[in-house]
Amino acid sequence: MKLLLDEMYAGLKEYFETLGWTAVTVQDAGLQGAKDKDIVEYAKKNNMLLVTQDQKPADIAELTGVKYVLISNAMIAKIADEKIREKYPSITQK
Repeated sequence: MKLLLDEMYAGLKEYFETLGWTAVTVQDAGLQGAKDKDIVEYAKKNNMLLVTQDQKPADIAELTGVKYVLISNAMIAKIADEKIREKYPSITQK
């Protein structure tokens, strides 16, 4: 399955490709600045999984049966916290 990277994740395309995914950015698809509904429809039409940080396209994907992952700020903070604790176990929080 190909990934469709929403605008904020265009810079991750090469990383996903390095990990073995086929990734297409919204910009590659000619959808830069497009409505969320149009981006989700493109993902559905092309059997792609949408990677986004925006709640609205994730909600639309959920409603229309499109595969997606929503990368929230809370998720990013949790990953950063885990990495900090792993790399610097002696650092304490205040």
